Amino acid sequence: MDKLKKIIESIPEVPGVYQFFNSKEELIYVGKAKNLKKRVSSYFVKTSENKKVQVLVSQIRNIKYVVVNSEHEAFLLENNLIKNYKPRYNIQLKDDKTFPWVCIKNEPFPRVFLTRTFVDDGSEYFGPYTSVKIVRTLLTLIADLYPLRICHLDLSPAKIRQGKYTPCLEYHMNRCLAPCIGRQSEEDYAANIRQIKKILKGNLSEVVNHLKELMYSLSGQYRFEEAQKVKEKIELLERYRSKAVVVNPSIGEVDVFSCVEQDSLVVVNYLKVTDGAVVQIHTLELRRKLDEPLADILLMAIVEIRKKLKSEAAEIIVPFDVDARWDNVRFTVPKAGDKWRLLELSHRNAMMYAMEKARGETLIKNKGTEALLLRMKEELKLKELPRRIECFDNSNLQGTNPVAACVVFKNARPLKSEYRHFNVKTVAGPDDYATMEEIVYRRYKRQLDEQHELPQLVVIDGGKGQLNAALNALKKLALEEKIRVISIAKKLEEIYVPGDPLPLFLDKKSPTLKVIQHLRDEAHRFGITFHKMKRLDSMFDSELNKIKGIGPETVRKLLLHFKSVENIKSASALEVEKVIGKKKMQILLEHFKKENQGS
Repeated sequence: MDKLKKIIESIPEVPGVYQFFNSKEELIYVGKAKNLKKRVSSYFVKTSENKKVQVLVSQIRNIKYVVVNSEHEAFLLENNLIKNYKPRYNIQLKDDKTFPWVCIKNEPFPRVFLTRTFVDDGSEYFGPYTSVKIVRTLLTLIADLYPLRICHLDLSPAKIRQGKYTPCLEYHMNRCLAPCIGRQSEEDYAANIRQIKKILKGNLSEVVNHLKELMYSLSGQYRFEEAQKVKEKIELLERYRSKAVVVNPSIGEVDVFSCVEQDSLVVVNYLKVTDGAVVQIHTLELRRKLDEPLADILLMAIVEIRKKLKSEAAEIIVPFDVDARWDNVRFTVPKAGDKWRLLELSHRNAMMYAMEKARGETLIKNKGTEALLLRMKEELKLKELPRRIECFDNSNLQGTNPVAACVVFKNARPLKSEYRHFNVKTVAGPDDYATMEEIVYRRYKRQLDEQHELPQLVVIDGGKGQLNAALNALKKLALEEKIRVISIAKKLEEIYVPGDPLPLFLDKKSPTLKVIQHLRDEAHRFGITFHKMKRLDSMFDSELNKIKGIGPETVRKLLLHFKSVENIKSASALEVEKVIGKKKMQILLEHFKKENQGS
């Protein structure tokens, strides 16, 4: 700590970026500050209530800092360090990396095409766009306006002069002006590319005005056919512009940002607005690590998006005050009017993205479960999805040791921690119906008394008799309308439901039937296991326990191996010795010998 105190004392009170390192000299956190000294000192002056911050501070072994000229530079540097080093305790950024972009290739006579991959070769990228369909529409518009090459030929001046190329089909269809054979100059092609860049940046008005001037010039020269073609291009651009979201052309060029919180996830939406029209949409995901203020997260996203998309808009519209002072940039928090409507539009986009994200994560987490539960609801005519199902089975052998079992499934999967055994208390003899009524009543009487969760579906192992017994128990508790109960008979796997004398036969491959069979088999297995334990316990409560020198563990070994006292008596001394050893075998034989002499 002495080392850290000395470092903190030397930190100046100026804007900058600080870095925390652990004992392995790994960068674990990067932060920015208007006043470096005050911000870094705050970590050590008082104990934070945030457990994650406490853990972070406990791991700090070294501090480094970088002084910058302005708050905006601090944001940029912090952003770069987080992206390059990915410190453990910093916000995680997840970008729309799979979204499509339009690339203008860095080459002679540049190609313009859709891509999802960045190549650092000097090419220019425009986007990202919300869908491939939008990009293809835009590229079709560009192709209709400006003939471009699509081939991968090397169109350097030297190669063209060699005269090795021949025009392709695109030339004969008037989609390319054949620069490969020198029929279009590089200057003319470059002029088209400049117009294309303006379209991609959303500056449609400038392109339309340029084309109008050209149209009037051609008309003045009586070149009416060429002027008509330019007019068609203007109409094409106007139709495209009419489909864009337009608020107010007087707004000019602004960036609009909104954000939505969802647990640790923060979704930031960006709208690029040019001449009052939304020309670009981008979304960024950020994951909180230390409960950072929402304003800090939003500013980090703004820096990241503007840098990536090369935005230089002088006005940034935000949903709340972010307390930022950047050179040549004005932050606006609109309360009404056209700018407020743009903010609302951005917020709706962020909300939709967050909802889709949450829904997608739920579907991934519960892959197929929702569809299965929905199918069960439909096939069994339930009022709600059977998220919790309980199944009952009775077990007895010739009327001895009657027991019952209840197994629980949650989202169609066993929840073994909530399986329960029952000893039958009020029923004498092998009466399946009375036993079922007793167990179901006891189960849900206790669930009600202790205010535990009730199932949406109860499955009974048996036919109509067992079903009616369970239904009688539910009626006593006034639960017959709240809990749906069905039974499954073993012989034909038919399903019985209350009030219907005829059984329901589900397809043998039905997932619903598979779940019910799984429940029935689990209840039977669980009940049989308990029943065997009870029988074994009753067996162990035998004359063997009265023999001096023979303990419970020895009795258990004997009965597990020989199954009964009679089998032990008829076994040879050597067989008994193998199970319990020579000394205890002799004690056992002496007991049986005295018993025979006494009889």
